[in-house]
Amino acid sequence: MPEVFIEKENKTVAVEAKTVKEIIKKLKINPETIIISKNSELVTEDSRVSKNDKIKLLSVISGG
Repeated sequence: MPEVFIEKENKTVAVEAKTVKEIIKKLKINPETIIISKNSELVTEDSRVSKNDKIKLLSVISGG
């Protein structure tokens, strides 16, 4: 299972999934509020994941 680090909650969890989109859905995270990193590279929701991947869901900070 890929390891998923959730920056907002400062925790790492293992999630059974085939794509980043599936991970986001299972964790009930709004995809518009995060940037996704897989093995230190930015990726999209459609990216496939394997059991050894390290996924980071990084919070987007906006201001004005």
